[in-house]
Amino acid sequence: MQGNLPPEAQDKLEELQDLQETAQQVAAQKQQAETQLNESQTALDALEDIEEDTAMYREVGELLVETEYDEAYDDLEEKVDSLEVRVEQLSKQEERVREQFESLQGELQQMLQGGAGGAGGAGGGPMGPGGAGGA
Repeated sequence: MQGNLPPEAQDKLEELQDLQETAQQVAAQKQQAETQLNESQTALDALEDIEEDTAMYREVGELLVETEYDEAYDDLEEKVDSLEVRVEQLSKQEERVREQFESLQGELQQMLQGGAGGAGGAGGGPMGPGGAGGA
């Protein structure tokens, strides 16, 4: 089917495929970050129910090293905060990619349905400022 498409439409189709791959990668990263966030939040909640003088250990590579309650709590709290920011950034990136995909999909449909004047305006589009990367 791609062989019958005008070059501009083929370019748009390739961009759509690239955006779809990017969306899948962002979704996978977001899911991983959300899982880590849930695990860290669960550990932080459990830590709040433990007495401060309880012997604690943290995993350092293949070893368990004794740690203080306050240090463990602060480290977990910092990790939760960091993961919350990461999930928020990935959500925003996911939204931007989705919007770009929908816009590009609309352009491609319009190009394939009518084609009138499509070749002239096909170069620029919404991919200009920002792109798929960013914050």
